[in-house]
Amino acid sequence: MQNIILTLHNTLKPLLESHERIELILAYSGGIDSQVLLHALTHLYQQKLISNQITVCHVNHGLSENAATWQTFAQQQCANLPVKFVVKSVHVKAKAQQSLEALARDARYLALKSVNAHQSIVLTGHHSDDQSETLLLALKRGAGLKGLAAMSAQIKLGQHLLIRPFLSVSRTAIEAYAKFYQLSWVEDDSNLDERFDRNFIRHQLMPLLQSRWPSIKTTINRSADHCTAGQELLDELGSEDLLNCRISVTSLDTDTLKKLSTARFNNVIRFFMATKNCLMPSLKQLNQVRMQLTAKQDKSPEINVGDHMFRRYKQALYLTRLYQDISDWQTNIDLSKQFFDILLPDNIGVLNGQQVEVKGDAIGIRLPNKNQQVSLRFKHDNPMCLPDFRQKSRQLKKVLQELNIPTWQRKRIAFLYYDDELVAAINHFICQPFVAKANVDTNLEGNEQCLIFTLKSEA
Repeated sequence: MQNIILTLHNTLKPLLESHERIELILAYSGGIDSQVLLHALTHLYQQKLISNQITVCHVNHGLSENAATWQTFAQQQCANLPVKFVVKSVHVKAKAQQSLEALARDARYLALKSVNAHQSIVLTGHHSDDQSETLLLALKRGAGLKGLAAMSAQIKLGQHLLIRPFLSVSRTAIEAYAKFYQLSWVEDDSNLDERFDRNFIRHQLMPLLQSRWPSIKTTINRSADHCTAGQELLDELGSEDLLNCRISVTSLDTDTLKKLSTARFNNVIRFFMATKNCLMPSLKQLNQVRMQLTAKQDKSPEINVGDHMFRRYKQALYLTRLYQDISDWQTNIDLSKQFFDILLPDNIGVLNGQQVEVKGDAIGIRLPNKNQQVSLRFKHDNPMCLPDFRQKSRQLKKVLQELNIPTWQRKRIAFLYYDDELVAAINHFICQPFVAKANVDTNLEGNEQCLIFTLKSEA
C-alpha cells in the first residue's frame, strides 16, 4: 500500500514543483478519481511539500436528478480543507452529430477556463484506464491519429495549462488509495448503464480482453503514446503547410493547395479547422472540399462541414460559419439623434452612426431631405449607381464584382436608402450624388453636416 501512496504523491510533487508559483484549479466532481486527487494535493500542501494556492471547481451540469446532492457533497468535502471552493453551473443542450457526453465535456472545460483570468494549472483525475477506454472508443468511431492519441498528459486550455497527472496510474491504484484513507465519494449511477459505449467497454469488453491479455491496458496506452508522437509530426507538417497556403486568417490559396498530395491536403485542412475550433470533417467532406479547387473560375462552390462552410472565390478557399438568410431584414433610422447604434442581424456587428460636420479631405453622406425615409436593408433590385470611385454609372451587382467582394459577403452588405434610392453600401462606397465634402470656398462659413458610419464587425 505504501508503494501506491508514494506513487501518487511522487507523481504530483515533481510536476507541481515545476509550477510552484501558479494557482491550481482542480476539476472536482466528487467521484473517486477527483476525490483521491484532492486528498493527495491537500496532503502535499499540508506537509509543505507544495505551496500552490488550490482552487476546487465543481461543475454542475444539471443533467442528473442527483446534481444538487453532488454539489452539496462537494462543498462539504472542501469546507475544512485549505482550498478555495467554487461552483460553475452549465447548461448542456443536445445538438445533432454530437454526443451528450462530448457536449458536457466541452461545457465543463469552458467552465474551468472561466475560473481565473490569469494563467493557472487545471488538474483532472483521468487515469490510465480512462486512456484505454478513450482509445477503444476512438477505434469504434474510426478515428485517425488524433483520436487514437486519446488524452494528452498536458494541453493548453485557453490561458491555462491542463494537466492529467494520473494518466499513468491505474484505477486499481486509485481505488486502493481511497480505501486506505477511508475516503468518501459519490457514485454516478449512469456509470453502470451499459447503453453508453464507455460503460460497455469498461464493464464488458475490458475484463474480457484482460482475461486473455493481462497487460492489455499497458499496451493500449503504449499505442496511444505512439499515436500522440505521430500526431505531433502531422501538426508540425500542417503548421508549415498552413503558413505556405494562408492568405488571411480565414482563407487559403487554392493554387498552393492544389500542389499538395491528397494526404497533405487533408492534413492541412484539418489543422486549419482545428485552429478555428471546428468540428472535424469526414473523409467524404474533405474530398468534396478538394473538388472545389478545380471548379470553373466563374463558380463559387460551397461545402457544408459541420457548423462551418468552405467557400471558394477565385483563387481563395474561405472557411466561414453558417450564415442566416437576412435578405428580408430592414430597419428605419431616426435622425433626430446625433449618435445612434444599430445592431445588425446574424452577428454581422454593430453599426455606429453620427451626424458631424465634414472637415478636411474626409467625405461623408449628405443628410436626407426633411420628409425622406432613411433605412438600412440587405436586399436590392440591382439598381444603376455611381460610386464615389467611378466615372460612370453601373449596375450594383457589377460594382460589387468589380470590388472583388466574395459572393456570400455581397449578401451581408448593409445598404443605406433614402426612400427607395440607393445612397451607400456601408464600408464600401457612397453614391456620388450623396457625397458630402468640406467647403473649399473660403468665403463660405462652416461646413456641411453629414452622416458617418462605423461598422464594428463580427469577429
